[in-house]
Parts: sequence; structure tokens; C-alpha cells
Amino acid sequence: MRRKSVAVSVGNVIIGGDAPVRVQSMTNTLTADVNSTVKQIIELANAGSELVRFTVKDEDDAKAVPIIKKCLEEKNCSVPIVGDFHYNGHLLLSKYPECAKALDKYRINPGNVGFGNAHDDNFKQMVDIAIKYGKPVRIGVNAGSLDQSVLKKLMDENKDQKSEELLVEAMVISSLESAKKAESYGLNKNKIVLSAKVSKVPEMISAYQKLAKRSDYALHLGLTEAGLGTKGVVASSAALSVLLQQGIGDTIRVSITPKPGSSRTEEVFVSQQILQVNNIRKFMPMVTSCPGCGRTTSTLFQKIAEEITDYLQQKTPEWKAKGYESVSNMVIAVMGCIVNGPGESKEVNIGLSLPGNGEYLVSPVFIDGKLATKLKGENRIKEFKALIDKYVEDNYS
Repeated sequence: MRRKSVAVSVGNVIIGGDAPVRVQSMTNTLTADVNSTVKQIIELANAGSELVRFTVKDEDDAKAVPIIKKCLEEKNCSVPIVGDFHYNGHLLLSKYPECAKALDKYRINPGNVGFGNAHDDNFKQMVDIAIKYGKPVRIGVNAGSLDQSVLKKLMDENKDQKSEELLVEAMVISSLESAKKAESYGLNKNKIVLSAKVSKVPEMISAYQKLAKRSDYALHLGLTEAGLGTKGVVASSAALSVLLQQGIGDTIRVSITPKPGSSRTEEVFVSQQILQVNNIRKFMPMVTSCPGCGRTTSTLFQKIAEEITDYLQQKTPEWKAKGYESVSNMVIAVMGCIVNGPGESKEVNIGLSLPGNGEYLVSPVFIDGKLATKLKGENRIKEFKALIDKYVEDNYS
């Protein structure tokens, strides 16, 4: 059962309520470099990111925001853009009203919006601007920049409790108290999104479970820093899947450290795959393939599995442009021997079972559970792609 949260409109996208769990990403360009930032936002949007966030750290960034918005509109890119503010957001939003108007959402970190008496004044200043221009706000608490006064008070009152538990509780308290404060200043609940991010999976899960239990605000899920490569993918999958299976979460972001020169879109594809394998949303046809073992022949089935996956990623936008939206439900199998190959191939829409070592060198193809044909030779991949194309036309057009 999906947790019931208050719906929030961010530009042309609704998050929370009955809306699907949304995919969000963030640029890593210099925001003031308008051309690079616009290019990356469009890449992320084309990859499937439904909201894109970027940092607004100084005056040059703030001046660039309305130009970025105009460039996106000229290129027919309507993805909502989110401004990420730390330390000086109240100053930038006040001094540059065109920046405040152009953004579709503001991200405020209550841990570094100010200290002492200035904290509430600065926070209120940002909230007042959001109210003035009708913008939603994400109140994003991070373990690494948590308001230390909240944590110290908890630690003084609970000396016997574990520090990890107190950190989680402090993040939750900071989030909820900040949200209530924003409401007291006049910001409606349907303009508030909460997040409580930390890098450790168990603490992240605990924080969001507490937030979900104690409020009905829309929640943005993510680890603060998931890490590089496999570690980043595994950590994000582990954390997000637990919460999503419990019905918690309205937007997600996978914060993978990209390898030098790699595309920023990787975090979008991982987010989509997490939602898809949890059977929450469908984005493209899925490929089931075996890992290979001593029974499988060289790397033939690996090559075919990779090529078919790439082919589906390439073709899905074309199919959807034709109106074949339900093609995302299609499942394809590429199996490497007769042990599980035929059985798995019969369970999907269309499956290819490759011969293993010592097996008869033909590849039976099963369509909707029935043997349709047998392929062999160098044209096997080309012929299998043709069968996929025909299946799509016959079943999803």
C-alpha cells in the first residue's frame, strides 16, 4: 500500500498524492556556465529525469537561472528546475527576483540557513519569497550539515542512547520542526516536500520510516552520497527498495559518483531500474538473462543479452513516440543453456534460449509460452531483433 501524502505541484509535474513516484537528478556543471548546464539538463530530461536540480551558490549562478529557463523553453524542454541553496539562499533569492521566479522549486537546508537568531529570520525570508511567487520548497536535512543545536539537545537528554539513533532522530525533528515553522509563516502543506538524507543505508531507512509515520508531507528519498560504481548502485538499491516496498517515497534520486567523463544520466537509469524491478513503474522492456557458467558457450549469450538490452533502450523512445506506451510491460529473455533456458523463455513475452557447451547448435525462440521458431548462425541476433519488432507491432500498436 502506498503511503498517502499531500500532493505538491512542481512546475508541470505533480509529486505525492496519487502521482507516480518521480525520478529526480542533479547537474554537476557550473550553473553559471549556461550552455553546459542547459545541455546537461536536456540530457537528463531526455533520459527520463522528471525534475532536475542544480546548485545556486553565488550571484553568477543566480543571474544565470532565468537565462537557463529561457533557453530550456526555446528548446521545448519543460522539465521543472529546482534551485539548491545553502548558506546564502535568502540573500540570492531576495537580490535576484528573476531567479526566484524562474525556478520551479527551492531546496532549503535548515542546517546551514543561518545560526542563532539569524536562523529563523533567514529561513522565514526564503519561505516568504516562496509564498510570494507560489513556489514549493523542499526542506532537505542532511546528516553532514545537521543543525548541531538539535543534536546536542537530544544527546544531553538521552545520554544512554546510541549516537546513530540520536542522529536519525535529530534529522527527523529538524525536518518536522522546520516544516511546521514554514506552515506557521503561511506556506501551505501542499507546497512542502521533506527529505532526511544520510550516507548509511540503515540510518537512511530509519529516518524515512519515522518521517512517514509522523507526517503526511511528500517525501524525497535518497542517500546523501551513494558512492562510486557498483557500491553506489548497490547502496541506493538496498536503501530505496526497502522504503519503496513499504509504500514510502514520492520522488527518488540516486546520488552516484560518476566516473571521469561518464554521462550523468547513469543515475537516472539506475533510478528507473530500481522502480521497475520493484514493480512500481515501467519505463522500458526488461531483459532477463542468466549469469553464465561452465555450461554456456563462450560469450555469445552475453553479447546477445547486451546487444538486445541496448537495442531496447534505443527503440523504446521510438515505440513510445508512436503511442505504444504499454511496450514498457514487455519482458524478453536471453538464456545460455537448456537447464533453465526453455523454461525461463516460456515465462516471458519473447525468449531466446541459446545452446550451451555440447548442446545442439540451434536457439529455440518462445513467444508467449509457445515455441515459435529456431535460429542459428551469424544472423541470429538480427533475426531475433526482427522477431521483437514484429511482436511489438502485433501486440502494442
